[in-house]
Amino acid sequence: MVMKSVYFDHANSTPVLPEAIAAMHPYLNRHFGNPSSLHRFGDPPRQAIEQARNQVSRLINAAPESIIFTSSATESNNLALKGLAFAHQNRGRHIIVSAIEHISILEQTRTLKRSGFDVTTLKVDQWGRVDPQKLRETIRPDTILVSVMHANYEIGTIQPVEQLAAICRERGVLFHSDGTAAVGRIPVDVTRLEVDAYTFSAQSVYGPKGAAVLYLKPGIRINPLIEGGFQEKGRRAGTENVAAIAGMGRAAEITGEHLSGWRENMNRLSRRLYQELPARVERIIFTGHPIDRLPGVVSMCIEFVEGEALLLSLDDAGIAAASGSACTARTLKASHVLLALGIDHAVAQSSLLLTLGKDNTDEDIDYFLDRLPSIVSRLRSISPLYARYLRGENPYACKTGQNHQHEEN
Repeated sequence: MVMKSVYFDHANSTPVLPEAIAAMHPYLNRHFGNPSSLHRFGDPPRQAIEQARNQVSRLINAAPESIIFTSSATESNNLALKGLAFAHQNRGRHIIVSAIEHISILEQTRTLKRSGFDVTTLKVDQWGRVDPQKLRETIRPDTILVSVMHANYEIGTIQPVEQLAAICRERGVLFHSDGTAAVGRIPVDVTRLEVDAYTFSAQSVYGPKGAAVLYLKPGIRINPLIEGGFQEKGRRAGTENVAAIAGMGRAAEITGEHLSGWRENMNRLSRRLYQELPARVERIIFTGHPIDRLPGVVSMCIEFVEGEALLLSLDDAGIAAASGSACTARTLKASHVLLALGIDHAVAQSSLLLTLGKDNTDEDIDYFLDRLPSIVSRLRSISPLYARYLRGENPYACKTGQNHQHEEN
């Protein structure tokens, strides 16, 4: 019997659309020229980049000249935070970020602090939402930049970005949002949101690795992160990855055409998981906002099960899932996102994240629902926490002499 293969990890990587692969192919062989060259060999690559710029800008309703191509969402986030901070430091040195940002934002805050900036980390509520009033109260006269992600891939919560951006605009503060999780799952209109900068990657739209975007509102000054060339109007030096950019452009175009149908299917399959899982497995804690959440993102903690063992067991059954961001998956630490929600450290280490994609089916859901209970039962049978629970004890209580501490993030 051939084992079924189910992919529920679209947050960390997506299959590349055939149309995107076809768009890339000419720039991997016959159109090999440098887009900066003045001779005829530079023309097709240069035209491909500008076509992609137009395709990407249409997806998020932006002006083409506001699109800066980079190599990854991590690079885009670095360009946004550091580039805007250093370009505007003469007005102030205070920056605000949310507690559940991707590590490509949070890690930068340490560097910025060493460079003389003051960074405030804004707490979130139990659903992972930033309170607009809390943001209003946190902004100071010397605040120059706020970064709050559009949506969180670990828990699916969508932030009130339009409202947050409006508060910053009233106070003359720049607002950046990491939209890597949102683009390709919900409609995004940066003109309506009125953000100053916005990040997303090719993988958000079923494009290739190696290409991403930073949207920068026209007229906003930014310091380049990578210097040594005039590419991207001097904002991102280095010969462009033409094939990946061409693939991203075509993927963005296809996504714009089909997003409504993909979204409807992911929402329907997500509802099945939310409705049917509790009947199959007890002691499941769903995480993230119950309503304002991304389609196809189902996040939970399955109590008394160790997260890494659960993922490996699912993999043995042919099911690819995650416990959070791939960028932190191998650290074996409890998710900083879940800890920020106030979830107990031990519970946070039992997290399971299912991120569905456009091609997932009811058969995939059936297979997962059929396999999960026996896996959980087996793992709980060797869990000391579950043994305490069965004895009627508090499984999370610290025994005498033990010092139960949250990890530093």
